[in-house]
Amino acid sequence: MPDRKRIDDTRDADSGAQGVESNAARRRRRAQFLRELHEARELRDRVKPRRARAARMRQAMRMRTFRW
Repeated sequence: MPDRKRIDDTRDADSGAQGVESNAARRRRRAQFLRELHEARELRDRVKPRRARAARMRQAMRMRTFRW
């Protein structure tokens, strides 16, 4: 989101110089990305309720037809 501060790029440049990124940093970035993705989906669902309902119906159909 535009109003959020991103983690400063200086730290990313330092970890890139080492060539190996720590698992904690990768998990932290992934968690941040998933939070923002979830927030964007919720916003889209509020803005376009018909599209959200259709998506829920498609997901429900996928789950009903899924075979273990």
